[in-house]
Formats: sequence, C-alpha cells, structure tokens
Amino acid sequence: MQSNTPRSDWRFTVILAFTILLPCLYGFGGKFIEFIHIFRGNTDGMFAVTPIVNYLLASLGFFCMLAWATMRGMFHDIEAPKNTFLETEEWLDHRETETAR
Repeated sequence: MQSNTPRSDWRFTVILAFTILLPCLYGFGGKFIEFIHIFRGNTDGMFAVTPIVNYLLASLGFFCMLAWATMRGMFHDIEAPKNTFLETEEWLDHRETETAR
C-alpha cells in the first residue's frame, strides 16, 4: 500500500514522468535525427527543413508554456480548480432549486 507522504507522491510522479517521457523522447528524437540525415544526405532533402522547423517551433512553444505556468505557480495547488468547480456547481444547483420554487 502506498503512503500519502509528499516524498512518495514526488517519487511516483517522477517515475510516471520517466515512463511516459522517455518513449516520447525516443520517438521524437529518432524522427528529428532522421529528418536531419535526409536533409544533409540528399540533394532533394530540402523538404525536410519544414518538419525540422515545425518540430523546433512546437517544442519551443510547449517549453515556453510550461515555463510560464511554472513561474506563475500553476502547479502549486493542483486541487484548487477541482474544489472551485465543485463549489460553483453546488452554488448553481442551489440557485436553480430556489428559482424553481
């Protein structure tokens, strides 16, 4: 049974992140290297420039969003949006019940 200590939660998160991110990195990196080899080794390889630039721009965009969210503190209390949603739903249900009377 897993304990609910912050340290065990952190370990579980790191293990889960590596389990998901390593295969993704392998696929992304392999395709990126393949495009670079096509670009360098073939005179008709100029078509590979577009996917290379797209990969770099998309990666940069996701990295910037992650950095922005981290700096804004959006990962400090990940339970707050759920609680806010439930409180708002309860308030709306209560309001709807009073309006129906």
